[in-house]
Amino acid sequence: MINAKLDHRRWIRRMGCDCGQSILELALVAPLLIVILVGAAEFGRLAFAAVEVANAASAGARYGAQNGSTASDTTGISNAAANDAGNLTGLSTTSSISCICSDGTAASCTDNSACSTSNIEENVTVNTQVSFDPLIHLPGFPTTFTLKGQAIQKCLQ
Repeated sequence: MINAKLDHRRWIRRMGCDCGQSILELALVAPLLIVILVGAAEFGRLAFAAVEVANAASAGARYGAQNGSTASDTTGISNAAANDAGNLTGLSTTSSISCICSDGTAASCTDNSACSTSNIEENVTVNTQVSFDPLIHLPGFPTTFTLKGQAIQKCLQ
């Protein structure tokens, strides 16, 4: 029995003892892993907010494109965009109406005679914007990011 213990100790001395080396490696690498994890989470939040802003613009454009009266309803367009982006605060929405002839030439929305050989088409353009504030501010990076979305939809006649 004593010989077995001595043989075991000799074997450990020959192989070298790595006692505690794994803990030391983990202690050295853990801060880097935490920084990478936090960065990935922050990038995910930024991507989610960017998709929300783009979807809000699309929802506002879909509302405005229902007919001619909803195209000029800026309050309804803003409400539709805000309802779609329920997770974002501070969303600003602007909308505009533009007209074009069905043959592709430019037209005025007030002058129906501009499209003599084709029909006039009304388009609703909705722009959304929100300021994104990251949880962790890093040197060299801006403290806020402005995320923008735009959607253009042809009005139904």
